[in-house]
Amino acid sequence: MTDFIDVKCDTTSETDQSAAQLGRRSFLASAALAATSSLAIGRDYGPDAEPVRYPDPDIVVLDPRFAKYKLGNTPIQRLHRGTLWAEGPAWNGVGRYLLWSDIPNNVQHRWLEEDGHTSVFRNPAGNSNGNTFDYSGRQISCQHGHRRVVRYEHDGTVTVLADQWQGKPLNAPNDAVVHPDDGAIWFTDPGYGSLMNYEGNKGKLEIKEAVYRIDAKSGKMDLVTDEIFKPNGLCFSPDYKKLYVADTGASHYPNAPKNIKVWDIVDGKRLANGRQFTSMELNGKAGFADGIRADEDGNVWASAGWVGDGYDGVHIFAPDGTRIGQIRLPEICSNVCFGGTKRNRLFMTASQSLYAVYVETKGAHIS
Repeated sequence: MTDFIDVKCDTTSETDQSAAQLGRRSFLASAALAATSSLAIGRDYGPDAEPVRYPDPDIVVLDPRFAKYKLGNTPIQRLHRGTLWAEGPAWNGVGRYLLWSDIPNNVQHRWLEEDGHTSVFRNPAGNSNGNTFDYSGRQISCQHGHRRVVRYEHDGTVTVLADQWQGKPLNAPNDAVVHPDDGAIWFTDPGYGSLMNYEGNKGKLEIKEAVYRIDAKSGKMDLVTDEIFKPNGLCFSPDYKKLYVADTGASHYPNAPKNIKVWDIVDGKRLANGRQFTSMELNGKAGFADGIRADEDGNVWASAGWVGDGYDGVHIFAPDGTRIGQIRLPEICSNVCFGGTKRNRLFMTASQSLYAVYVETKGAHIS
């Protein structure tokens, strides 16, 4: 997600019932935050920085349900610094590396778990945004520059999975996830990469922003929902019965909510009963959720930003939509994924850096 210039915080709830629920959540969150102070902005994450005193003060419990996921003797670590806009983290279990995009620089980076080494993995990269791996170990990327979703085959060749809808070019695919049962690829197409030359090639958006599904066997693409302003990050619930999608439409549509929506998945192919999962409002201010991932207990870990210190980082939501915790970062967080040998390490792409922290849960999916 990009192009957030002069964003205003619209905190209007969609319904009176939602407003009441969110008011209670905001009150509880405010009470928890009042007992802590954010160190994220002034904190030194460099290699020679003084050790942070445990427990890390920027891993914040807002609700007792988050306490069991916070490790008292682990810090937030910066693994790399030097990107312009980091995005699309994806963990490769066989190679034991974290892959992510630097969209403006048109490269993909790789961080190796074995020695912490970072190198350029792919250059050029089509101004790629979101990345993931399918269940055959092949990398899938959403390319802003070429307005397409591609798959990198084992022999190094590139297969174009989607680049148009009903004869018109896609806007600029953003993020993708793969279903384990049928291998179908679900992706979002909000178009940010075509709104500027900085992250792609500026051009007209010819179709409505939407979420799509690509059948793994036939290659047939279906529009599963356009009932959202600008669909961004997406993830499945652990049982694959729900699909969560972050809406960042308020970057360009004044009436768009700043929230995460959820749909029921019907017959593994269709979406129904779209509704708000949670609002991004906290303490009277609402930023944006971008990339999202679910853990094995059904909590949703959402990158968050565009508000400032004390807000930017990662927000964690229980299955009922209640915000239960935060990981505060000194930069806007764009995306997250679970990885590491035990899949219990949260990797966070945050503007100019890559961060990571161990947590006492595992990612629900392979990437």
